[in-house]
Amino acid sequence: MLLNGTGEVIDDHEYPATTEELIEEYGDRTLELPNGSETVGDVLARLASETFENPEEARFAVYSAVSDKAVGRVGYSDRDPTPVGSPYSPDAVSF
Repeated sequence: MLLNGTGEVIDDHEYPATTEELIEEYGDRTLELPNGSETVGDVLARLASETFENPEEARFAVYSAVSDKAVGRVGYSDRDPTPVGSPYSPDAVSF
């Protein structure tokens, strides 16, 4: 995810700050994601109204609220076994 300078302005913002204040100030900034882009306003609008005590809290809120446009393959996990019947499952081995 490319914050396109948004991280720096969030860091420089005066805290505490509310979700609404950040949307008003930085809502039109674009975040470049692997599968598209969205604005900070769209991202933060997904959250309940909150007061951020420091820049780190605000950054984590942005990171946690981005859509699936920030995910490479939706639902993919290299840690889960391949589901039975999947066309990607390996050939069965008989002993």
